[in-house]
Amino acid sequence: MLRQIITSTRKYNFHSHTQFCDGRATIAEMAEAVANAGFTHWGFTPHSTVPMPTSCNMLAENVPAYLAEVDRVKKLYHGRVNFYASMEIDYLGDKWGATNPYFGSLPLDYRLSSVHFVPSLVSGEEIDIDGRPEAFFVKMKEHFDNDIRYVVDKFYERSKEMLQAGGFDILGHFDKIGFNASQYQPGIEDEPWYHRHIDEMTDLILSSGVITEINTKALNQNNRLFPSPRFWQRLIDARVPLMVNSDAHYPDRINAGRDEAFSLLEKHGYRIPQP
Repeated sequence: MLRQIITSTRKYNFHSHTQFCDGRATIAEMAEAVANAGFTHWGFTPHSTVPMPTSCNMLAENVPAYLAEVDRVKKLYHGRVNFYASMEIDYLGDKWGATNPYFGSLPLDYRLSSVHFVPSLVSGEEIDIDGRPEAFFVKMKEHFDNDIRYVVDKFYERSKEMLQAGGFDILGHFDKIGFNASQYQPGIEDEPWYHRHIDEMTDLILSSGVITEINTKALNQNNRLFPSPRFWQRLIDARVPLMVNSDAHYPDRINAGRDEAFSLLEKHGYRIPQP
């Protein structure tokens, strides 16, 4: 279903957030903006429940309400927009991920999986290494003894484990750590050891055949795409299915950066549907 959609139209987005996690609008508000913008396929992907308290993940007790609300807008916009219920499932190693039976029990239309947490060097607790650089710098001192190599290594180790475990349809922003890491230590993405992680990730993507996201959320504000275009060519040459998602948290950003990403993909030789 997903592969057919992304090879036939650009009027889709399969990564978005609402009030059920760290989004800034209701599903109803987002759905109205999506319909008015002319999208024909839209997926809701709240940050999944996780076995620990966090500030941005959906609570398990709210999952039934989330699924019911997506079902409501599916019916409301039937024939105009196809809406889908999903989750951005956090991978936490053996203890949590897309293969957990919990997610198999939910009526999800597809599954997106990402890494946002790595274990603290100090306490072992799971620490969110996403977010703004200034918060990341504080966490580096408090939780990681300022060891950026550890954080990056652990991020990619988990990402590779996640790919090997499988159980999901879309790989989310697979080099997301690159932004905060390069703010903390400029030039880190040019280091040979960093490139080895990307090469190993790419090898696993090629062998798995998983749909890989081009995430445009940070393009307008930080001039970043995830993964970075410098890492696209092997994926494109191998004809890996690439999906352009805005990771929208606000109704006015539902299409942010997507047109630019499509244009850049074309320049790299990737065949995509015409507008």
